Amino acid sequence: MNWDSDWPAPAKLNLFLHIVGRRADGYHLLQTVFRFIDLADTLRFEPRTDGRIVLATPTSGVPPEQDLVVRAAEALKVGAGGTALGVTIHLDKHIPMGGGLGGGSSDAATTLIALNHLWGCGLSRKRLQEIGLGLGADVPIFIHGRNCFAEGVGERFTNVAVPDACYLLAMPAVHVPTADIFRAPDLKRDTPEIRPADWRPGFGRNDMEPVACMLHPEIARHLAELRRFGDARMTGSGACCFVGFATRAAAEAARRELPPGMRVEVVDGLAVHPLQKNE
Repeated sequence: MNWDSDWPAPAKLNLFLHIVGRRADGYHLLQTVFRFIDLADTLRFEPRTDGRIVLATPTSGVPPEQDLVVRAAEALKVGAGGTALGVTIHLDKHIPMGGGLGGGSSDAATTLIALNHLWGCGLSRKRLQEIGLGLGADVPIFIHGRNCFAEGVGERFTNVAVPDACYLLAMPAVHVPTADIFRAPDLKRDTPEIRPADWRPGFGRNDMEPVACMLHPEIARHLAELRRFGDARMTGSGACCFVGFATRAAAEAARRELPPGMRVEVVDGLAVHPLQKNE
């Protein structure tokens, strides 16, 4: 791929999400399975010779210097030993913010992968994951690029086979700050650990879901609607929720039975991150 290419940044689902402990520094220890889906943001990069990082499409309410894609580009500059090159970044957003779909993390990961290639930095995926972890706990999984069982604060991966599936994805008009969930006194933090080899589709739950539903009843309402069709779950710290189907036709049929006004999309699970196909 080159400077004229569109670079995809796909969303993810947490097929389950358990909080299994807490480190001395306050970070929560998680176990989860990440599954990529075909809902995606798109990034485009234009070279600059003045060394500046410019976001051509700033997010409302987010200062450019705090935007994850800008921070990712700046972090890559430092991690690669400094480069005189710059970039103008165009970001076309389709993934809702604050929905638990990992859009910001995915955008940052795609920025690291793309500029590592376009700037000729030559850093390994492992090194990019280390840089990404400094930006956010979910960034490394998008660099790893495979559906996997993740542990720790989200940085230890074991690839797992995830069956083909289509998902009915509900997107409540709610922004859930992850920090609010982690601060909640009622959050369950002691779920027993399992081995990655013991994970099976349908296992577990999302430990953050009860707190998110208590803080935002709209999430509970969307889950109740989706549970008419199967084992619906919240992804990440919310607010988005999903239920799986074997075929797109079944998902589309269920979609037609939902109340009008619900923001819902039918999305396909991906076998691999789209950028892995180009390697």
